[in-house]
Amino acid sequence: MARRYDPERRQRIIDAAIRVVGKKGIAGLSHRSVAAEADVPLGSTTYHFTTLDELMVAALRQTNEGFAKALAGSGVLDDAGGDLATGLARVLGEWLGGDRPGVELEYELYLAALRRPALRPVAAEWTEETARRLAAHTDPVTARALLALMDGICLQVLLTGAAYDEEYAREVLARVIP
Repeated sequence: MARRYDPERRQRIIDAAIRVVGKKGIAGLSHRSVAAEADVPLGSTTYHFTTLDELMVAALRQTNEGFAKALAGSGVLDDAGGDLATGLARVLGEWLGGDRPGVELEYELYLAALRRPALRPVAAEWTEETARRLAAHTDPVTARALLALMDGICLQVLLTGAAYDEEYAREVLARVIP
């Protein structure tokens, strides 16, 4: 039997892995569950991703784009004279108020790096790139502090189910910015 040419298969597998984590959490992710979700043979998932960690790295890399796209699309970092704290607080609110399951998924994969060392470089890439972009508007130490504060605010909102308070976020972000 001739092998079917399917250039989109790898991407479909990554998308399926993201859906599986979204439905079942990290614990529900397996080559078998992803193959079923992607409607591909099990061998296809192991062909493209030898280990589950490789698949999780690809999924994390793709989901990490969520906040980065929101930040880039906001124009906050393009406005050199703008109020950075207000802009960042607005972007956080829009991101958290948008695709909530997507935000939760992004954080679930991001936090999976605690137990899966293979994910740490991808998490670090996102952190370093975002800090670098913020540092163009402040100093590198403040940029890292802003990033840590935004992560903390997001985690509190996600974990407690509390409503996002944009004014609070603006005020604490402004306290960090010199």
